[in-house]
Amino acid sequence: MENDIHPIISFFIREGVPLKTVILILMLPLIATLIALLRQVFGVKAFGIYTPLIITFAFLATNGIRYGIFIFVAVILSGMIMRFVLKPFRLLYLPRVAIMISVVAMVILIMLTLGGSLKRTGLAAVSIFPILIMITLVEKFIAVQIEKGNKIAFKLALETLVISIAGYYLASWEFLIKFLAIYPWTILFTLPINVLLGKWTGLRVSEYLRFREIIKKS
Repeated sequence: MENDIHPIISFFIREGVPLKTVILILMLPLIATLIALLRQVFGVKAFGIYTPLIITFAFLATNGIRYGIFIFVAVILSGMIMRFVLKPFRLLYLPRVAIMISVVAMVILIMLTLGGSLKRTGLAAVSIFPILIMITLVEKFIAVQIEKGNKIAFKLALETLVISIAGYYLASWEFLIKFLAIYPWTILFTLPINVLLGKWTGLRVSEYLRFREIIKKS
């Protein structure tokens, strides 16, 4: 693969930028476009575009996606439980979020410790970067809980997880990694694709499914 790498990629490497970092940065437009496609055309909402994007990279930074999913679920469940625990205290938003983040952090620490005790070294060795990203998800989740209720918040969390998993497998696709190393300029095609997505005025796939009976009658 080294002999086939595009000259611009070789330049970055010579200047001290690791190949893995270059590829991950090149993956950003692709994953962002995937998220935009899933949202605009398929109607998968999630927590915006930025959250599933960073969760995707958090998954890439964990020692296997199963650990990333495990931490994600633990964060969401801990956040849900703590919201109900703190509800009777009628705390202001920011102190409440601070308490919840603190508790979630402790839960994650306990999980990592248990992972080490159970010889799950992959879980115990997860770096701080993906953990911090996952923990920041708590505030987003709580905000949606307060504004739209538990059902919507849980649904958006699930959709965020699905999109992040899709992004993870896209970014882990060996063929795509090699392709970007050889043809990095192809990421420019994401620009016109997003322009087209930005002009999308049709029904989303989820809306077709939701209103299929009405569409059939019309």
